Amino acid sequence: MSVQPVHHQSDPEPRVPRTADGIAAVLTGARRMEFYRELGQAEIGEVEGVLLRWWCEAMLDTDPEQDRIIQAARSGTLPTGTMDDVFRRRRERGGEMPGE
Repeated sequence: MSVQPVHHQSDPEPRVPRTADGIAAVLTGARRMEFYRELGQAEIGEVEGVLLRWWCEAMLDTDPEQDRIIQAARSGTLPTGTMDDVFRRRRERGGEMPGE
C-alpha cells in the first residue's frame, strides 16, 4: 500500500468556522462542556491557544477521513513535518501567520 498525498482545498470557508460558536456547534455533549470550561478559565493571553486547539479538534471531528487519519496516527504511518514546513507552506499559499 502506498501513501497518498493529502490535498487541502484553499476553500475560504472551513468546515468549522474559526469562532467559539463555530467550534461549539460541532462538538457534542461532554466535549462541548470541556471546551467552554477551558475557554472560560483561560486567561486573556491563553484564549487564542484554547480556541486554536479546540478548532483543530473540531476540524478532525468533522473530517470525512477521520478514521483513516486516526488509524495512520496509531500505526505510525501518518506523514509528519516540522512547524517550519507548515509555516512555509502557509506563507506560500498566502496564509496569515500566528502573531501577524
